[in-house]
Amino acid sequence: MAIDRLHFAKSDIGRKRPQNEDCFVADSSLGLYVVCDGMGGGNAGEVASRMAIETILARIQSTGNDPAADSAEDDPNLTPATNQLAHAIRAANTAIFRASWEHPKYAGMGTTVAAVRLSGHTLSIAHVGDSRVYLIRNGVMQVLTVDHSWVAEQVAQGYMTEEEAERSPRRNIVTRALGVESTVDIELAELPVSAGDLLLLCSDGLTRGVRCSEMLRTLEQNGDLGEKTDQLIALANDAGGEDNITVMLVTVEGGATGRLWHRIKHRWFLKAS
Repeated sequence: MAIDRLHFAKSDIGRKRPQNEDCFVADSSLGLYVVCDGMGGGNAGEVASRMAIETILARIQSTGNDPAADSAEDDPNLTPATNQLAHAIRAANTAIFRASWEHPKYAGMGTTVAAVRLSGHTLSIAHVGDSRVYLIRNGVMQVLTVDHSWVAEQVAQGYMTEEEAERSPRRNIVTRALGVESTVDIELAELPVSAGDLLLLCSDGLTRGVRCSEMLRTLEQNGDLGEKTDQLIALANDAGGEDNITVMLVTVEGGATGRLWHRIKHRWFLKAS
């Protein structure tokens, strides 16, 4: 059975930030879905996240399904699609790092990235920072990424409980981001997907104020992906809206309905104000 994808994505400025530094791309023709959350002074965070999205998209478009592309740096344990995604993110890191050195006003800018690529029945996952990827399958919600953040490290080492981490004034400190160093360590993973799976990609503007149980309850309600996305953003704003909020939902299913939607929604490339 052919695997088709339906998706919906939206970004919201939240209630406390003067501008939106999140950026995303959803391209069903490439099976590529990415969320970035920028950081830096002035408008540098917005620049970093936009640069990351544009570089990743351009790199994936240029390599396409060519298994020989960038093969010198490939991990033999990963599929070509996952290796290409990793190469694209490394290229984004280099572009942002160089820009921060060449333009003083961009010094110190960086961005998180949470990215997936669907190739047939295989899901490639790549992330840096504290933006997240979730899988919802058979009524169970599972986070597929581990935050690169100070509080996540404290919890992992047993110095802090998850409840303390949620209240910590340092919960926004990331320990890894694109563009901060000349090289970056990307977390990579793969897993099989099947019809009925739902993916959630989001910036920490959602996870900072909304618990997994609330997210799952919202996602299990009746309604289309657009309505569920709006509901998740509303929950984050109701919880204070302390940061920009980006929510992307991707559902995997087969059949004529998915193919029709694919023709109508060929590509999304948006950053909401």
